[in-house]
Amino acid sequence: MSDKRSFLRNFWKERKMVGAMAPSSKYLAKKMLEKIDFSTAKVIVELGPGTGVFTRKILANLSPDGILLVFELNDSFMNMLRKEFSDPRVILIHDSAEKIGEYLEKYGYSQADAVISSLPLANFPSDLKNRILTESHRVMHQDAVYVQFQYSLNAKKAIKQFYKQVEISFTPANFPPAFVYYCKK
Repeated sequence: MSDKRSFLRNFWKERKMVGAMAPSSKYLAKKMLEKIDFSTAKVIVELGPGTGVFTRKILANLSPDGILLVFELNDSFMNMLRKEFSDPRVILIHDSAEKIGEYLEKYGYSQADAVISSLPLANFPSDLKNRILTESHRVMHQDAVYVQFQYSLNAKKAIKQFYKQVEISFTPANFPPAFVYYCKK
């Protein structure tokens, strides 16, 4: 099944968990990753990769000794990811983003250099959104970056509660157009 058909089917089936009707564009992928220093980033966490649009770009830039922990709850997307990504730098995790720290520790890492999130925070109950943002912030070292995209500014207040530095850019070349949050502690 194509990425587009899979996205649309999963969007209608699980609207609270799948926040888009189509995969992210290459333009959004570029915008999401432009502030990550891949020369120093060794541990990257990706939340809600869907069909792997950002995953592919991260791997293309990740150093040979880097690691990418990918969290996906959707069964259909996880099956697609398992079929495509056999790269030893990728650890696919079929579990909640709330458990980032638990899995980092399990695989021998204490902190992340970057957390990239495609999770539809605006669709989540406040307590779940706060647990994910709390855990993402907690596992990041002082100079790490948290990058989140959303289709609205609804999550702005919640994100600003966790990060001192928040820069927002807009990407019209995506369906739907998206806001990208670059955040630092």
